[in-house]
Amino acid sequence: MITSELWRGKRFAVLGLARSGAATVEALVASGADVFAWDADEERRKAVIQYHASGVTIADTDMLDFAGYDGVIVSPGVPINRHPIAAKARAAGVPLIGDIELFAQARAGLPAHKVVGITGTNGKSTTTALIYHILQTAGVPSRMGGNIGLPILGEDPLPEGGVYVLELSSYQIDLTLSLDCEVAVLLNITPDHLDRYDGFEAYAAAKARLFAMQSPDHDAIISIFDAPSAAIARSLSARGEHLTKIASGFCMDQSRWPSLQGPHNAQNALAAINVCEALGVGQAAIDDGLASFHGLAHRMETVATKHGVRFVNDSKATNPESAAPALAAFEDIHWILGGRAKSPSLEACRPGFPHIRAAYTIGEAGEQFCALLAGEMPVTYCETLDRAVAMAATAARAGETVLLSPACASFDQFRDFEARGDAFRSAVEALA
Repeated sequence: MITSELWRGKRFAVLGLARSGAATVEALVASGADVFAWDADEERRKAVIQYHASGVTIADTDMLDFAGYDGVIVSPGVPINRHPIAAKARAAGVPLIGDIELFAQARAGLPAHKVVGITGTNGKSTTTALIYHILQTAGVPSRMGGNIGLPILGEDPLPEGGVYVLELSSYQIDLTLSLDCEVAVLLNITPDHLDRYDGFEAYAAAKARLFAMQSPDHDAIISIFDAPSAAIARSLSARGEHLTKIASGFCMDQSRWPSLQGPHNAQNALAAINVCEALGVGQAAIDDGLASFHGLAHRMETVATKHGVRFVNDSKATNPESAAPALAAFEDIHWILGGRAKSPSLEACRPGFPHIRAAYTIGEAGEQFCALLAGEMPVTYCETLDRAVAMAATAARAGETVLLSPACASFDQFRDFEARGDAFRSAVEALA
């Protein structure tokens, strides 16, 4: 794990004891910090006590007086725009931070290394995993973490010359004060998570903070497909050669990259190429990495082909903008969508409508989306995912695709998008 002498003898409160929170407690305790931890889930509290009984006190953070604390650490899932812990920390003059900020603090004590930070509304996970894969292909010591993979504090420190590749959500950036990435990447900004922000401009500003934390001689790579991203790039124009803009309209030969098809993946690949070039990776290793990349689970993942029908799990498409690429990538689609809507509109998906044979809606947004699509294509409100899979499989013919690309969050019926994708796979496997 990653530890720091900076935390020895200091006092921290930790709210949220899932994967990143548990790793945070472990790292702080191992560093000699005094830790007070809480989670509404009793099983998580018990697990922390079981493994760290001598170094952590279980205490409800609502009841704690933060005066004299050195930091209040919250999970990215805690809505700090409305949770009382944020106001309490401010009133006590104590920084409200996350595990990425602790990693930033620990960097000075680690062997010499570089950090790549990737943010954006869509494409973060694929681009992060692709950069990591290319580095591994090139033999560069590397770790992947942040919003993907294992919590970064739970990873072993890299040897000298290593690269930490971090996927960073806006929530994580909100809780980070001093992460100076050697390479920072912005892929796009479209409306998302607006329940956590005072409007779209505030959400875009959260993404921009990744670059505000950077030294001006470090590299910024920004796709300027959308107006907010282009505005951030313009604000960094003084960086000169340390600013790379990825503009729309570029052409790339993706024929040798089986898991990187479609225009959105051309954008992701170009961002990854620019990052790896900035890190000094050779072109041969970059080419090998692009060709051998296998993609991510739950992101345009073919889970089966039955009776000539392809079944594709795109559960990670949690908003209309992230569902649009899958609709563009396949023909003759039986589209399963719905869940907890982040937007009342599906306009971002409209370019893919000609590819759709029929739609099957599920979840909280199911009836709303059914009415929305009724004049556009054959559509059935199925309510549940297993029913939608069964109906789509019955209707689909050889050569067609049954696509789960929900354009919604999963939390109405599933724990997370991964559980939803797993349920889709199970429903497909159960088909005759």
